[in-house]
Amino acid sequence: MGYLHHQKIRFKHYDPAGIVFYPRYFEMINDTVEGFFEAELDYAFGPMHPGNGVPTVQVSAEFSAPSRLGDMIDIATGVVPRGANKRFAATATLVHVGNDGRPTPWPDPVRARLALHLQGEDDAT
Repeated sequence: MGYLHHQKIRFKHYDPAGIVFYPRYFEMINDTVEGFFEAELDYAFGPMHPGNGVPTVQVSAEFSAPSRLGDMIDIATGVVPRGANKRFAATATLVHVGNDGRPTPWPDPVRARLALHLQGEDDAT
């Protein structure tokens, strides 16, 4: 089970070489994570952040093909099939924190929804 975010590559995303400037992918990844939390976990960033948060503590990416102005790309959470049109792959680790900035347990309803998305990932290759 995963979440899919459709992203059109716009003028603001690309650089003088005519391809997406790589830091913009990280912004798109964050947009996808925000959408996932709202749509799949019912834990939107707006209501969550006064008092809690989910900072990214690790992120890595591998870029395998350029994206150009006007391209449509799909950014997915979870396991994504590898195909000829793959542009990049990234992983990120987020933690739940409280007002003091220290890690806190995920709220039980959010933890349960997250568990649904994590099932079966060990089976993927």
